[in-house]
Amino acid sequence: MIILALLRSCVNAVSWAQGGELLITSGDDTKVRVWRMDPSGSTGTNASNAESQEEYPFACQSVIDTGHTQNVFNAQMLPFSTRIATVSGDRQVRVFDVGEVVGQSPTGSEMEYTTRESCIRVLRCHTGRTKRIITEDSPDLFLTVAEDGQVRQHDLRTSHSCTSGACPAPLVTLPHELSTIALSPLTPYQFVVGGESPYAHLFDRRHAGRNLHAEWGVPPDANSATTCVRRFGRRSRAKAERRGFEHITGARMSDWNGHEVLLSYHLAGVFLYSTRDEPESFEDQRGPHSILTPNAKRRRLSTTKSPSSHGEPLTGPDMEMIVEDQLESLFANNVTDSIDNLSQEDDEDGDDDEDDDDDEDDDDEDDDDHLFTPEDADSHQAVPVVYPRTRFTGHCNIETIKDVNFLGSHDEFVTSGSDDGNFFIWRKSTGELVDILEGDQHIVNVIESHPHLPLVAVSGIDTTVKLFAPARGVPSFSRWNNAETIKKNNAARASRAGLSGSAELQFAYLVLNYQQALRGTRGGGEESEAQLTQCINQ
Repeated sequence: MIILALLRSCVNAVSWAQGGELLITSGDDTKVRVWRMDPSGSTGTNASNAESQEEYPFACQSVIDTGHTQNVFNAQMLPFSTRIATVSGDRQVRVFDVGEVVGQSPTGSEMEYTTRESCIRVLRCHTGRTKRIITEDSPDLFLTVAEDGQVRQHDLRTSHSCTSGACPAPLVTLPHELSTIALSPLTPYQFVVGGESPYAHLFDRRHAGRNLHAEWGVPPDANSATTCVRRFGRRSRAKAERRGFEHITGARMSDWNGHEVLLSYHLAGVFLYSTRDEPESFEDQRGPHSILTPNAKRRRLSTTKSPSSHGEPLTGPDMEMIVEDQLESLFANNVTDSIDNLSQEDDEDGDDDEDDDDDEDDDDEDDDDHLFTPEDADSHQAVPVVYPRTRFTGHCNIETIKDVNFLGSHDEFVTSGSDDGNFFIWRKSTGELVDILEGDQHIVNVIESHPHLPLVAVSGIDTTVKLFAPARGVPSFSRWNNAETIKKNNAARASRAGLSGSAELQFAYLVLNYQQALRGTRGGGEESEAQLTQCINQ
C-alpha cells in the first residue's frame, strides 16, 4: 500500500484522469491536488535502488485553491483538456485551468495556484449542495447533480448569468434530494440518479428520431429534455430502514458492458441491476426472481394499517412496522384523533385473528425485510420497476455518503467502503465476499480503480489517499481472517441504528404503547387500570 499524504483534511474526491496518468484529489480543505507518477521512481530500468523504491511512486505536481467556501465533494478532469471541474457544499460548480503544467510541475516540486490564477468559470445554477460530476466525451460538456433534485448539463462554450435567472433548464427535476449520478461511456444517452428515495431513476436523453415507447414501453416526456424509462427498486426494506427515509448513497454503471448498475443503499447493502432486465409488477413480487422473499405475515402487515391485538402488547418487528406506517398520520393530524382512528381500525380488523393464528409458523422465517407496496410514494409511479439481480452485504453504510464501484478488467468484482474503516470486495457473479481490506482509520467512502493498472485509490475520513496494488506474500492490510467478526459487528451496528431512530419515531412508540394501555383499561377493569398506571409511571 502507498500513502499519499494531504495533511489538512479528509478526502471526499478521488478520480483518475488522462488515462490514469494523473490522480485528482480534493476534500474539506477545498484545495485540488494533482498527482503524477514520479519519473525518478523505480519505473526507470537503470534505477540503482529500484528494489527499495515504491512500485507506483506518485508525487503531487499542482495544488489549486478552489475558492469554494464549503467542502469539495467531487472533482473531475474534463476529457481532452486540462480543465478540472469541482462541486461543493456551497452550491457552486467551478472550473479551473492552468494549462499543461497542471500535471507536470516545471520546477520539479508542487506548484500552488490561487483561485484568481486558475478559475475560469463559476456556475451557480443549483440551489442545493452540489454532490457529483459526470464527464462526457467532450472538453466542454459535463453533468452535475445536487440536493435540489436537479441534474444539469453545463456547456462551457456558452455563457449566461446565473444571478439573472438565465440558467438553462435542468435535464431532470425530481421532488427529492439527489446525491449520486452514474453514466457509462458505452451508453452515454442514459444516466441513473439516486438520492432520498427508495428508487433510482434511469433517464434516456434520446428524443430525435427515437421511439421510446417502442423500446422502453414508456412514452416520451414532451415537457422535458429527458424521459424516465425505468426505476430500480427493491422488494423489501432492510429491518433497520424506516419507511420514507430510504436513501441511495452511491450509483455506478459498468464501463465494461454499459447495462449493469450498482446502487448502494443506506443501511441496506449494495444491489446489482441491469437496464436489460424486464421490469416486474408489484403483483409479481413473490415470483421466482425474488432475492429476498418476504413471508406471508410480513406481506399482510405491510398492506394493513394496524392489526388486531385486543390488549396484547406489540413488540419487535411488528411494532416497528406499525410505527413506520403510522408516522405520517400521527404527526400530520391531531394525536388524539390518530389514536381514535387507530382504535377504529383495530375493531375493523378483529376478524383477522384467525389469519394471525395461521401465520404463527412464519415467525421463524427471515424477518429482516418488509415489503414495498405500490403506495410507496414516487414521482414516476407509472414507470416500470426493475428489481435486483444480486445483493452484496457484510459492510456497514450508516455514517457517511459512500460510493460504490466495479473492480477488475471486466468489472467482475464489486466494492464498497464501510463505517468500520475497511472496504469490501465481492465476486459479482455470485455475491460471494472475497476480501476485506483496511483502507482508513475511521470510514472508507471512495474507491476508484485505475483504468489500466492493477491499482486502486481509496479515501475516507483520514487525511490521506491510499493506493492498493497486488503484492507478494500475505497481504498485510487484509482483514479476511476476521471476516466473520467484522460482518457480525457491522450487522449489530446497523440494528442499533434502526432501533435508535429519531425523536419522532420514539414518540410514536410512546403513543402506540399508550393506546394499547388504554384499550386494556376499557376492557380489563381494575387489573388493567393498575397496568396502565404502571406503564405511565415507567
